[in-house]
Amino acid sequence: MKYRDLWKWMLACALAAVLPRAAAQQPPETHPSSAHQDIVMSWDRSAIPAEIVLWAPKTLLAYSAADPDAYGTAHLVCRSETDASEGRCPVVGWEEQAGSGGDVWLGATESRSGLRTAIRVAGGIHRPHSGQTCFSGYWSHQMFAPWSSRLERCGVHQSAGIGAQLSIPASELERLVAGKWSAQLTLEMPAQAGGPSLATYTFNLDFTITDHDAVAIYFPLFNHVTPHVGLNLRYDPIAKMIGGRNELDMCLYDGQGSQAAYLGVTVRDSSGRAPGGSGYSAWHVDGGNDDSQRLDYTVTLDHNGTPVPLRNGVEEQLHGIDSARLRLVLLPGMNQPVFCVPTPLTFETPRVPVAEKRNGRYDGALQVELRVPTATP
Repeated sequence: MKYRDLWKWMLACALAAVLPRAAAQQPPETHPSSAHQDIVMSWDRSAIPAEIVLWAPKTLLAYSAADPDAYGTAHLVCRSETDASEGRCPVVGWEEQAGSGGDVWLGATESRSGLRTAIRVAGGIHRPHSGQTCFSGYWSHQMFAPWSSRLERCGVHQSAGIGAQLSIPASELERLVAGKWSAQLTLEMPAQAGGPSLATYTFNLDFTITDHDAVAIYFPLFNHVTPHVGLNLRYDPIAKMIGGRNELDMCLYDGQGSQAAYLGVTVRDSSGRAPGGSGYSAWHVDGGNDDSQRLDYTVTLDHNGTPVPLRNGVEEQLHGIDSARLRLVLLPGMNQPVFCVPTPLTFETPRVPVAEKRNGRYDGALQVELRVPTATP
């Protein structure tokens, strides 16, 4: 080996010997301070977020290496153990052992329907220590429930603060149906179990959820089959007239929590024959194309108490969806109930002389279409 190369090798070894490894960074001195966060998000149920993080792991809330007793047992508690409106969890801390954290149950409300549900917020705390006797990175490897006031000691050092984490897992977000959801989580931070709060942390959650793949025309009496509806014809022997009236229960789900700007409804005569003057017709099952083989009828939709005549093949836009009455239903293929807008249909056959119509059975076919604006409310 050349002397020049040997010199370089000896110099490199010497530098490696005298340069220490980079020291772990000590958490900064941090004193409790109340904070507020607004979490505003939108998504469709076909692409639910993997989770919503309120606090990332080891979010530092308080730390003092100079006075470790000040925040060494600081913890987080709720304002109620029974009411989830601001978060439900223990209201007084205790020395709970390390584990996998703890859950806070938070009440969420859908603004249009008033539907309420409690969702799980997964939480936990880690302890930063006053020194590196046991933890090269200052942080304990153990996670505690948010309300744990347990003090950790290791050699001459101890826990000297609190780092928290909070998140809403996807499994809880899946439980929220389409609509506008709001919730407020409030947590208090005492320094010791049963002591006064040093800081208050609030999270206002505002979620707008759509479910475009679930837009549906729902017929409650025909859950999984095509509706079959009679015209309910009645014969008047004195006037020798026939006519009738019948209803079909129908409910419209817009996939937006019943907050669409409008719903476009179209009814088409799909019998394959040209209907009569009323726009819709049923035909004698034995065939024939003259008037005696045809029964004409009308179709009317009830929207929030207002009758809306439906013309064959012409879309009628129903407005005021965000204030219309609602019905809670379980749609086919869904595992959670949702609110739809009741829009029953009325089929009316005007009275005609019985002598003008052929005796027997008549058949017709209708197709109902629903169009929902693509814009998210």
